Order: sequence, then C-alpha cells, then structure tokens
Amino acid sequence: MKNVGTQIAIQIANEVAKEGGRVYYVGGYVRDMLMGIHNKDIDVEVHGIKPAVLEKILDNIGERITIGESFGIYGIKGYDIDIAMPRQEKNRGKGHKDFDVFVDPNIGAKRASERRDFTINALMQDVLTGEVIDHWNGQEDLKAHVIRHINNVTFVEDPLRVLRAAQFAARFEFKVAPETIELCKTMDLSELAQERIMGELSKAILKANKPSIFFEVLREMEQLDTWFPEVKKLIGVEQNPKYHAEGDVWNHTMMVLDSAVPYARGGKTSNELAFMLSALCHDFGKVVATEFVNGAIHAYGHEVKGIPMVKAFIKRLTNEKDIYTYVVNMTTLHMKPNAMANAKSSIKKTNQMYDESVDPEGLICISLADTYGQILGENSGLSEAGANKPFLDERLKVYREYMARPYVMGRDLMAAGLKPDKNFKSYLDYAHKLRLAGIPKKQALKQTLAFARNSKQID
Repeated sequence: MKNVGTQIAIQIANEVAKEGGRVYYVGGYVRDMLMGIHNKDIDVEVHGIKPAVLEKILDNIGERITIGESFGIYGIKGYDIDIAMPRQEKNRGKGHKDFDVFVDPNIGAKRASERRDFTINALMQDVLTGEVIDHWNGQEDLKAHVIRHINNVTFVEDPLRVLRAAQFAARFEFKVAPETIELCKTMDLSELAQERIMGELSKAILKANKPSIFFEVLREMEQLDTWFPEVKKLIGVEQNPKYHAEGDVWNHTMMVLDSAVPYARGGKTSNELAFMLSALCHDFGKVVATEFVNGAIHAYGHEVKGIPMVKAFIKRLTNEKDIYTYVVNMTTLHMKPNAMANAKSSIKKTNQMYDESVDPEGLICISLADTYGQILGENSGLSEAGANKPFLDERLKVYREYMARPYVMGRDLMAAGLKPDKNFKSYLDYAHKLRLAGIPKKQALKQTLAFARNSKQID
C-alpha cells in the first residue's frame, strides 16, 4: 500500500476548495505531527460541501471506498487516508453503537471538533495553508503533557474514553487532568465489548514504554473493578521485604510490566501481546497463596494457585486461544528459570523446562523481567537482577542442539514391529524423554522397544 496520503489529501483539498469547501487534517495525525511523531495513518475532514459532491471528487481521484455511508466516511483504494465529513452524534443508549449519526457539512470546525474526546485529539490543520485550528487549547495541553476532556456531556456518551485516557497517558507519559479523572470515576464500563477493551489495553502495553501508567491511571479513576479485578486484588498483598523491598505485589507487577517492554520489542518472544499479558498476570497467584510462615511472608506455589485467576482474566478480555494458552503456560513456568539457574540444575531438567514452554526464549525473558521488577532488601543473598541470563541462554542453546539431533519417531517404532495401538503414545513419550536426556537415536530406539515389551508384559 502506498504511503502518500498527504499528496492525496492536498489533491482532495484543492478540488474541494474549488467547490467552496475546506479540508483539515484532524485527530491523532495533527497531534502526532506537533509532537514530532511519525503517523502514516492520515485522517482528514471535509467541510462545506455536500456528500454527493465529495463522492464525485473522490471518484475522479481514484477508486472510492465507502467505509460508512451514513457516517460520511470514505477512503481511496491503495492509500493510507480516511476521509470524513463532519457529523453530529446523538446518544440513545449505553453501547458504543447506540448513536444516531447525522452528516452536517456546515456544522463548522468548532462544533465538529467538540465531539472528540480530548483537547489534544481535537486539533485541526488546514491541508492547504498549514494553519492549526485549536478551539480547545489542545496545544497548551500538549506542551503541559496533559490529557483533558473537552465536553462533560458528550464525553460520557462513550465509556471507552476512560480507557483511551489511560492508554494515551501511558503512551505519551502524560498526566490526566484532575477534572477528567473525576468525570471518569462516574462512568460505567460494563456494557463495553471485550474487543474494544482489548484494543485499548493492547495499545497501552504494546506502544507505551511504561505500560504501568495505564493501570496506575485506571486505579486513580477507580476503574479497575469491571475489567481488571484480578489486577486490583494485587494492591496491598504483602511480599517478603527481604526479596521485595519495592512493596506490595501491585508495585512489583507494575515494575515487571515496564521491565518486560525491552524484551517484547526486541523480537525475542513469539507473541508480543501474550508475553506482555504474561508479565501482567505472572503473580496473580500471590493473592491466594500469600501467608505468614514462621514470621516470614511466603507465597509458595503461587505460580500454580493463580492459574484459575489468570484463566478468568484472559477469557474476559479475548477469545484468542493462542493468547490464552501462552499466558497460562508462561505463568505456570515463570518461577522455574531462575530457580534452576540458582540451583545450577542438570541439562536434563532445563531441557524439560524449555520443552514444556510454548516460547522458551520468552520464558527466559519473563524470568529476567521478574528480577528487574524487584528491589532486593538487605541480606537477601541473591545476586543482581539479570544475573541468570548467561546460564539460561547457554542451556537454551543446549536444548536446541539436542532438538536438532536425529530422534526416534513413530515410523521408527512401526518399522521395528510396533503397531499404533492405545499404548503407542506412551512409547513416543518415553522416546521423547530419552531425547531430552541426550540419548543417541540408536540407543534410544533400543530402550524404547524394551520399554514397549515391558509395558505389554504388564498389560
């Protein structure tokens, strides 16, 4: 797809001007331009001409795409540009689709921009003259690093704006204005669809360098209960200060989430979104596992005890099975890498660990982020954060080298006379254990056949 949207925007603006209209860049494109951030997705708004006139202009430029005819939204095939007409919206329900929409070409720039969520997203720029139109002091808020809503009445019509405020705060490391925080406290998020929640969450944890800000803002807005109750329960859960001088599990989780970002962006994980969600979920189990033992705080088995909470959390947010499987697997295993590195465990054990993981390299990354997400107290006896990386990396190389060797497969067993009966999988599982132990194929085949003979004798 060609990324020459600005050229097309200028072409459209010139033709619209001939008809007495005016075209503006709007929304995130203007905001990012003023912040010096590249944004390939261009949005323009066409004022002062009727939809039929705009459609004719677009048809003369390229292949018009009608994205929402009743909403007055168009595109041109092959170009990163959304072309909209100014419109009015009237809320008639709680859902994001419960709006009556009216195209109004003559509404004017101020009223058109008033329906937007935040002052920094209501900025407009004349495509032809470059003049920035700012009716709501958005440029001042950009300079002050503030997320501020525009209109009390229209803002609350879409509850998703609560999460949008939080994700913009995280992505740009801005503060949310106090009056916007207070307004967001009054909004009900329960009717929102899971895909919309996941959309904003994904932007926050994939685009922000400090995704913890997203959750800190939602906490300040008192908006964790509906969609993120498991995260809220981390607040106040104590940890052993010897190993976690950073405070409660909430503080630790937020630090781990931020520490996970470089690993996710570094291409070291097989699923960036699922990896970041794993960082968020990894210590849910401490809510139910934390206890005082001989005067000390422990959370034995939290990586397993928290799995029901992890499953409920992920299912609430998405139906993606790959994400569900990844996060459950990563949460279950996240304690093992550092434990094995500290114990200098055998190759067989580290091979088994990596073999259980859906993403072995991602497992190393989550374990390292876990160490960077804590502040060691005095006399902890632990080495510095990230110290286990050389051991874990070396053992991953060993595991991959073992996996690259010839190994016993089903056809080898059948060639040796075994039939694929009800016990066949157990033979393959046994052969796989020998493979993880580094037993050469020829020897492993003999041992597997002996195992099969013994199994049949038992049967």
